[in-house]
Amino acid sequence: MVSIKKRSLLSGAAAFAAVAALGLGALVDGAARAAEPIKVGFSMALTGGLAAGGKSALIAMQIWAKDVNASGGLLGRQVKLVYYDDQTNSATVPGIYTKLLDIDKVDLVVSGYGTNLIAPAMPIVMQRGLVFPALFGLAVNEKFNYQNYFQIMPAGPSPLTVWSRGFFELALAQSPPPKTIALVGADAEFARNAVKGARQNAKRVGLEIVYDRSYPPRTADYSPIIRAIQARNPDIVYVGSYPPDSVGIVKAATEVGLKAKLFGGGMVGLQFASIMKALGPKLNGIVNYDFWVPEPTLKFKGVEAFLSKYQAAAKGKGVDPLGYYLPTYAYAYLQVLGQAVSATNSLDHAKIGAHIRQATFGTVVGPVKFAKNGEWAQSRTLMVQYQDIRDNKLETFTKAGTRVVLYPKAWKSGTLRYPYTEAK
Repeated sequence: MVSIKKRSLLSGAAAFAAVAALGLGALVDGAARAAEPIKVGFSMALTGGLAAGGKSALIAMQIWAKDVNASGGLLGRQVKLVYYDDQTNSATVPGIYTKLLDIDKVDLVVSGYGTNLIAPAMPIVMQRGLVFPALFGLAVNEKFNYQNYFQIMPAGPSPLTVWSRGFFELALAQSPPPKTIALVGADAEFARNAVKGARQNAKRVGLEIVYDRSYPPRTADYSPIIRAIQARNPDIVYVGSYPPDSVGIVKAATEVGLKAKLFGGGMVGLQFASIMKALGPKLNGIVNYDFWVPEPTLKFKGVEAFLSKYQAAAKGKGVDPLGYYLPTYAYAYLQVLGQAVSATNSLDHAKIGAHIRQATFGTVVGPVKFAKNGEWAQSRTLMVQYQDIRDNKLETFTKAGTRVVLYPKAWKSGTLRYPYTEAK
């Protein structure tokens, strides 16, 4: 028979062994988790209308992950991108982010590309208190007022009106200043927002709106629209459009012989290499928004090294071969997130969000600081004019002087040629 004292000693030893085993198991589990990659989840338009932009953004994001992993990862762990094709369909977005969080167990999330595909994810990330860097959404957070939303597009703290402010400031600086304006845009969220802001700016500066219409996104023939605008004889024409309709509108303006003094403004797609190459000299004289062009005033630290990597990676993949417009910012919004994780030494979203709200980040698109609403603290939406384009060669658009920066003054690299009828 075992004595009570001996049984107690044996029980104590067993308990110690059990506790030790549990402790060792916890250490092993912790080490295993620490060895696992940090997962960054997102949806991206890899098919559908925004696929060309989405695919180029994904290449940039993969370059960021490769760069980070080559330098040791984040928090001593490698980074893994987990993503699904949202098909440029906003209805797919909630399901994708739910899967990323509940099934894939991602640590961090970022948005897909574009206003229409960012907004549907907002209720999910808000409910879970997640940091949400966003890629090119116009005024999305005006609806939600979410403190952990951070938008990399440099529209500024009042994106709805600041987006087109430069267009109007350039127009009103001419002598004599214009008096009338036509507003036209696609009946879709981004374009509606762009035209809404332009409408507010037009009223603010006292321009008479002589045409204000939207068109269905699947419009095939834009000549009737341009003829209707021409019949109103506006001094300036502001357009809010997506890539397919931007091409159609530029072609129609050339064919009809649009006689406006200033034309462009909010046309998505004219920044894409394939579209610039296709339109060539038809772009001359157009003044449009942009975010980065190869002008000497915009040579930020790291941008040329990134573009060299991107252009090599993009070869043969049917995407924008230059990477000036969207890829630079797709790389930059992950730079912001990565720097915030490193600075806080944490994957705690509250800590990361608090850091992003107060810090300034060094990125390939220059220094980035956010306002309270998650937009850039200061706008750097460029207005550029296409000038001296004489052919359809891609190399033409890699040269300074073909997309001259007119606004803001801090980044100005050339002078407006006015009116459009002569500049083209």
